[in-house]
Amino acid sequence: MNLLTIHWALIGIWAVLCVASAIVFVISKRSTKNMSELVQRTVSWWVMVAIFTVSFLVSNTVSIIVFALISFLALKEYFSMIPTRRADRRVLFWAYLSIPVQYFWVYDSYYGMFAVFIPVYMFLFLPFVSLLTQQTEGFLRAVGTLNWGLMLCVFSISHAAFLLILPATEANSTGGPGLLLFLLFLTQFNDVAQYTWGKLFGRHKIIPGVSPNKTWEGFLGGVATTFVLSLLTAPLVTPFDMIHAAAAGLLIPVAGFVGDVTVSALKRDLGVKDTGSLIPGHGGILDRIDSLTYTAPLFFHFTRYFYY
Repeated sequence: MNLLTIHWALIGIWAVLCVASAIVFVISKRSTKNMSELVQRTVSWWVMVAIFTVSFLVSNTVSIIVFALISFLALKEYFSMIPTRRADRRVLFWAYLSIPVQYFWVYDSYYGMFAVFIPVYMFLFLPFVSLLTQQTEGFLRAVGTLNWGLMLCVFSISHAAFLLILPATEANSTGGPGLLLFLLFLTQFNDVAQYTWGKLFGRHKIIPGVSPNKTWEGFLGGVATTFVLSLLTAPLVTPFDMIHAAAAGLLIPVAGFVGDVTVSALKRDLGVKDTGSLIPGHGGILDRIDSLTYTAPLFFHFTRYFYY
């Protein structure tokens, strides 16, 4: 793995954060509006990027543990929002227990079990545990919501961790870490870009019944910006040629948007604004990784199909 390239990529991320922080500082001083949420968001980004950088530089194992922790916190937020029965407590225990098992398959590079453990084994096992309680009222809703939570918070996110252990190739000396940096940077940058374009030029609502603040201008502006950024950064940290870089530059922003509005639909159905309050200015863990729940598995299989 070309560590020098990875280090320069991390330095670039910190440089972008410094510039963004300076802009936020100037805006907060000159604006007459309340900018406290924007300042909180910026401070939270410093903490999140610091945690990510340290875990990334220490070892792949530490990074995998961090992703497992993220899945645990996201699943905990999800279970705290959805209506559950008293009889589901035993099922919740097994759902949580699946997290270290799923990430062990990542650590062990065992793709076969990684790909089927949650969508097959846990999908079949959780209903069995639930029926042992002999509480049939609400059975279908319970097993459906529990399995969907596992897929969203654990299975989807674990694909980002699996990127880490993909080997370096002749076309990509940075290997999996470079691919993970590419995915995370473009996913989060797309969120910011769509938000910014929407704030500046947003006029036409794209899906007001689910997320009233989403606009066509924000969506298309974010897609275009992320597309250009993908073309510029892909040659540095991925094995992609220009065609695949362009495809990834469209896949990530579109999938990120769908992940965002999907979690928004969940929150609207449950009548909550945020999934939690762990990250000041952002809400909960699931609020922050909603886009990643879609981009991670799609980008992983896109990469694996064409290059591994």
